[in-house]
Amino acid sequence: MINFKIGVMTDSFRVPLIEGIKKAKNMGADGIQVYATNGEMAPENLNSAQRRDILDRVKSAGLVISALCGDLGGHGFMHEEDNDWRIEKSKRIMDLARELETDVVTTHIGVVPEDETVPRYAVMQKACFELAQYGDEVGASFAIETGPETAPVLRRFLDSLGAKGVRVNLDPANFIMVTGDDPVEAVKTLAPYIVHTHAKDGIRLLEKPPEVVYGMIEDEIQAGEAFRELPLGQGGVDFPAYLKALHDNGYSGFLTIEREVGDHPEKDIQLAVNFLNEQIKKLNA
Repeated sequence: MINFKIGVMTDSFRVPLIEGIKKAKNMGADGIQVYATNGEMAPENLNSAQRRDILDRVKSAGLVISALCGDLGGHGFMHEEDNDWRIEKSKRIMDLARELETDVVTTHIGVVPEDETVPRYAVMQKACFELAQYGDEVGASFAIETGPETAPVLRRFLDSLGAKGVRVNLDPANFIMVTGDDPVEAVKTLAPYIVHTHAKDGIRLLEKPPEVVYGMIEDEIQAGEAFRELPLGQGGVDFPAYLKALHDNGYSGFLTIEREVGDHPEKDIQLAVNFLNEQIKKLNA
């Protein structure tokens, strides 16, 4: 019996959090993911009473928080001179996650080089090892969102850390759009590390190395030049095969819908909820 939970990233609605909670509930979602890097949900902007109030509102809606998003933007943890504050902020987001009764914080860490002798490999290793150790201490997973590197490269990097606190938020569309990887094979490669997933779809427009595509995005060249995000079922992700692979490899957690573009995100998210429910129903038939 395949029994995934469906989540919605409230920021995709482009409305304040409380309104996003209501919309997610009305769509029949099981949980929500929330950005916690700045604004009303940043750790430094929430006192204890406010944190309890947010959790109460989520629970009152019959939902749970599937994960917090701790993506700090820029180049992740590739630049050593920036990593002290990024690591500290990431730890505080992990603390907030535990208070909000989730144990997952998702983020982009930059591009892991294929060549382990490239200097930034060690820089990223050092930062992620510290975050992995902290995650082990507090009972949280710092989940790297897939995409900028291939699944085998990310697997080798994770294996090198020697700590469980850094895991994987698998986004199948990012593999399709950036690296050209097969999400089904990526599930098999990364299975021991997957703690959360994003439900997203898209196509790749540029046959360029991942580091070039990622660099274009970070330099704020229009993402449309590199790839195109599409509603679920309209892009390159083979969702029936992908969902079966997740189940076969022991994952039964959240499929959290992320819709970063489009003029009608609420409509697209409702379609995505319906699409996922339909796919799960077919797999269970």
